[in-house]
Amino acid sequence: MSPLSRRTILTRGALLGGATLVAPAARQGAAGGHPDPSAEPAPEVLRGDPRHASLSRGQNQRWVSNPERIALPRSTRQVVDAVQAAVADGKRLAVRSGGHCYEGFVDHPGTQVIIDMSGMAAIEYDHRHNAVMVEVGATLGEVYGALYKRWGVTLPGGSCHPVGVGGHVAGAGYGQLSRRHGVIVDHLHAVEVVVVDGHGRARAVVATRDAHDPNRDLWWAHTGGGGGSFGVVTRYWFRSPDAVGGDPARLLPAPPAAMWTHRVQWPWEGITEQRFAALLRNYGAWHERNSDAGGPCAGLFARLELTTRPTGPLYLVVQVDAGAPDAERLMDDFVAEVGAGVGPRETTDRRLLPWLQSTGWPGLWVSNPTERAKQKSSYQRKGFSEHQIGAFHRSLSETDHRHVGFAVSIASYGGKVNTVAPDATAQPHRDSVLKLLWGTSWSEAADDERNLRWHREFYRAVHADTGGVPVPNDRTDGCFVNYADVDLGDPRWNTSGVPWSTLYFKDNYPRLQAVKARWDPRDVFRHAQSIRLPA
Repeated sequence: MSPLSRRTILTRGALLGGATLVAPAARQGAAGGHPDPSAEPAPEVLRGDPRHASLSRGQNQRWVSNPERIALPRSTRQVVDAVQAAVADGKRLAVRSGGHCYEGFVDHPGTQVIIDMSGMAAIEYDHRHNAVMVEVGATLGEVYGALYKRWGVTLPGGSCHPVGVGGHVAGAGYGQLSRRHGVIVDHLHAVEVVVVDGHGRARAVVATRDAHDPNRDLWWAHTGGGGGSFGVVTRYWFRSPDAVGGDPARLLPAPPAAMWTHRVQWPWEGITEQRFAALLRNYGAWHERNSDAGGPCAGLFARLELTTRPTGPLYLVVQVDAGAPDAERLMDDFVAEVGAGVGPRETTDRRLLPWLQSTGWPGLWVSNPTERAKQKSSYQRKGFSEHQIGAFHRSLSETDHRHVGFAVSIASYGGKVNTVAPDATAQPHRDSVLKLLWGTSWSEAADDERNLRWHREFYRAVHADTGGVPVPNDRTDGCFVNYADVDLGDPRWNTSGVPWSTLYFKDNYPRLQAVKARWDPRDVFRHAQSIRLPA
């Protein structure tokens, strides 16, 4: 029997009950008698297909898999069938949305089936839920464009337009508008997930934030629990908690009409240890004082980019809601305060942009799908300690490691994010003022060990007082699950005694485990840092 005919038979009905199954013909359309394309199996790419190599890797070229098949569904029904076939065949499966997983969770050597969700990218208003529905294959850029052009609204997501919403939302993604409007899951009304029960049967479940929804725990798990732990997300519905009425133009935040953008830099040649320390102290102190949700600075977002001396200048990128009172003065005052005592700075970009054009401004982030990379993360409840500042300076200013693809990106955080209780969503980091992405990229596999070790030792040195990781305390507050980092579970790099699950989820982890036990009792959806079943 061919693989296709076998899977077609196996994916219809109750597979493990011992019944003899016959694959039905495609369902007839309700109106014209035409076959329903969603009733057909999802198209698949098998080994030997020229597309296989491209579809067996994501953004980070360190991770390449060799799956037996890659399913390309275009409907929830096809996802159910693809999951059911993998379960019935005993195959390990993984799911890809935009391909930006920072670790090898999808492209793992053991992955036998990949479900590539890029073919499901619809964005539309759903009257039944009175919410905007977004399929998980849509990218952030597509979402911003569709929401704004159709209804004049947006979501407070990230600045990297090619990122798929599938993993971005499940991990509680953030962006330039988060200080004003919270993280993206603060506007998540419902989620559709293909799950597998204890008997091995796949089905689609819709879970909402409605307090009376019996599936609400599944919704909650997708508000920061990360991807790949509970099932295959197929669709999200977005509606702000305080939205009223049935007009999609009033269901989500309206973005600013325009943004001031400003970029300044400090050449390393003029940066002494004292000036470097002043830069980090100033930046942290400003955010400690100006991260209230209702304050005049809630419309300001910045990233301070710390680079290595061989890389080039240190730089600061700022965006401000141009409609805020005295917006330009606010921006200039911020730049002046951060730069006080740091030395001469150069302005390399300053302009007023319409909001939509500002969302993917390359001064914020550039994504390169041809490189190898390693990322880490950390939260700061306060500015940096003197120990942290010294460790930053020692590693960034040394010139023995002449790798130029490294930066620590320190983003503004807090504001509206911190008005939500830490257990109201699975994302528990609700009182930090800074969020850090530590990123290294390079081109050749031969350079892996050298760059990884330097990156890891640098991160460990900055957090040496707490076992090499940012444990939750009065200054640091763990890590961001969307910036996945398997080193957090490696005793060579984490000697704190605090497990990776606590660094990501803090006190919410046992509750996430309970959701896992209910919705994925067979641990079908697993990877190196997926939620573990309770002991």
